[in-house]
Amino acid sequence: MLTALFRWVGPMRFRNASVRSKITALIVSLTLLWAFAAWVTLREGVNLIGAAAVDAQLVEPSEPLLVELQRERRQTIARVGGGARIVDKALRDQRARTDAARAEFATSLDSSSLALAADDALIARARDVLDELTKLDTARKSIDSGRVGASQAVAAPYNNVIDSLYRMYDSVAAFDDKEIAKDGRTLSEISRSRELLAREDALMAGVFARGVFTGDSHAEFVSTVGIFRYTLAEAMSKLPEEDRTAYDRWTKSAHATRVRAMEQQLIQHESGTGPLPVDAEEWRKATESTLTDMQAVTLAAGDRLAERIVPIAVGVVVRLLLAGGLGLLAVIASIVLSITTTRQLLAQLRKLRDAAHELSDERLPNVVERIGHGEVVDVTKEVPDLDFGDDEIGQVGQAFNTVQHTAVSVAAEQAELRRSIRDILLSLARRTQGLVQRQLSVLDVMERRETDPEELKELFRLDHLAIRMRRNAENLIVLSGSSPARTWRRSVPMVDVVRGALAEVEDYTRVTLMPMGDVVLVGRAVGDVIHLLAEVIENAVSFSPPYTSVQVSGQLVANGYVIEIEDRGLGMKPEDLDAANERIADPPEFRITGTARLGLYVVSRLAERHGIQVVLKSSPYGGTTVVVLLPPELVEQEETPKPPDDTPRAGLPRRPTAVATATRPASAENVRTLNVASSRRALTLQPDVPQEQAAPVPREPEPEGESDVKPAEFTPSGLPLRVPQANLAPALREEAPAVLTSDKEDDDERSPEEIRAMMGSLQSGTRLGRTEAAKLIEDQQPGGST
Repeated sequence: MLTALFRWVGPMRFRNASVRSKITALIVSLTLLWAFAAWVTLREGVNLIGAAAVDAQLVEPSEPLLVELQRERRQTIARVGGGARIVDKALRDQRARTDAARAEFATSLDSSSLALAADDALIARARDVLDELTKLDTARKSIDSGRVGASQAVAAPYNNVIDSLYRMYDSVAAFDDKEIAKDGRTLSEISRSRELLAREDALMAGVFARGVFTGDSHAEFVSTVGIFRYTLAEAMSKLPEEDRTAYDRWTKSAHATRVRAMEQQLIQHESGTGPLPVDAEEWRKATESTLTDMQAVTLAAGDRLAERIVPIAVGVVVRLLLAGGLGLLAVIASIVLSITTTRQLLAQLRKLRDAAHELSDERLPNVVERIGHGEVVDVTKEVPDLDFGDDEIGQVGQAFNTVQHTAVSVAAEQAELRRSIRDILLSLARRTQGLVQRQLSVLDVMERRETDPEELKELFRLDHLAIRMRRNAENLIVLSGSSPARTWRRSVPMVDVVRGALAEVEDYTRVTLMPMGDVVLVGRAVGDVIHLLAEVIENAVSFSPPYTSVQVSGQLVANGYVIEIEDRGLGMKPEDLDAANERIADPPEFRITGTARLGLYVVSRLAERHGIQVVLKSSPYGGTTVVVLLPPELVEQEETPKPPDDTPRAGLPRRPTAVATATRPASAENVRTLNVASSRRALTLQPDVPQEQAAPVPREPEPEGESDVKPAEFTPSGLPLRVPQANLAPALREEAPAVLTSDKEDDDERSPEEIRAMMGSLQSGTRLGRTEAAKLIEDQQPGGST
């Protein structure tokens, strides 16, 4: 499962890597392959060097120790078997030679070359030999004190030391060559056979000292002789031809033949019966010579094995040179070739990448922008072919040339299509705008002729709907990238600009207009600012509960004039506010999709046209506050301040001339509809704020006969009833203020008959409305009196 996972995950990760990473991985893998091949070859040389170090620092110092231990064991067993209680000079000298060999062996273990060449297992086996040699000192004391008397007990500590030496030989590093390793193991087996002959000789030394075979000693002798002959025959059968010949000569020598004959005699001798059939001195000389000859043959075989190792070492060196030297040259050449190829490949790919970025970041947007401006674009000149050569990268470059030709062509077609759509939108908007303007003119005439208050109320509602339709038509004009047709030559008071915006809002009665200050807006920006504010106020009214109000305020600041529109709705999330502000600050190109944010797009385009800053932020009341900052070049201070009585209060309308001539109170509904109609004609909306929000306006009573205007009493909800023109100064009643009109309406001339009909209609509606309001107040008063 892990292998399958690796096979699946590995290529997936490598497939997504860069070209440089892939080439680097290829170079690294090639280097690792060379390092592995070099190490395999070098390991043989290191093995040879290590084997030579182990042989020099461990094996050679141990061989004299092995021989001296065998001799000391024989003399010790002979002394104990003879019943001697005093250590003679010969045994003391032998022990001294053994201790000298042991000291030399211990010294060789501390060499640094052995520590580098030997592995941990070999060092551990060598330490075991030293531990057994330490135990030998205790065994000597026990033997000398007479506490140990049996031959087997005497031989045990020596046998343990010698067995630990052979275990150490088994841990010596083997050669990688199988034949060499096999011959080395065969020589080790012959050396073990020699140890069996030495044990046999030590056993007989004790028997000769006692002069008789015991049952146990005879059985041990027979067993040792059998094992010796078997292991020797097995080991000799594995020797190479030259070594086998040398061992055959040794087995046929006089001393070896005499030892076998005496062994046979001793085997056939019954224990406990008479003297031994073999002379002790003759046995000693024959076995000693046999052991010496056998050691010489074994060492000679070892020397021949070392000579056979030399050609192997030479071959290792040659392979090391070939695999290491020539392989290293090949790796270096591969690295150089890979680096140069990678640089060329990356240069071509970088050129192709830069061309793709230039196409996507510069050429396509430039072509689209130029086509959007109506310029004719030649695709062949705009997208020249790129030359990347004739290799595989060049073929990819040719394919890219085709792709960029197609992309520019499609972009040109799409840009042309979008321009056509914008032209269609502009055409439809202009037509709709013309129709709406004609509809407003018809409504205007109908309003002037109508005397019925109810019918006049419905006409005013249609008037308001037409004004909103005009704004929607202007939205299409803005989306098409053009400017609306409404323009003004003269500056307009800021309060009238805001009222004009409120005239284009459906639920304008929920908007509270705060004092705006004595500031006027330059004529060139009036239409767009009215449109912008209408969009923002409409959004604030639409996304807040119907029982809440929207507050509009404005004031001069250091950087221009700021208008704040604050609602008390549900508000927006921080991320939505950030997205909306970013969209307004940096408006994207208009697309056919995404109609849910057309209002923001229109606001952003209108603000961009005049350098207006529009920022949305959270309101402390839980809703949203929109800050509209007009630059200083769009606003001016009014030259002559208005009279105090004519200054519009929060939520109080400024009445046109026609309304100022009314002499009786009007109903709230009539006042509201009259204001809507007047706002369309004068481009200033005078909304009645909901009665719950209006504050009572104190005024001085006027002398009887100067005015028929009566003070307002109370609304159905118990608040003072606001009466338009109640606080108007007498001077203003005598001379009506100038009403601001658009360029088209400035030039509109009415006949005296039309003016008379309009004034009569307004007076009739005003009188009827005031009569109904008076009756309503009268019904609510206790006793029916006012």
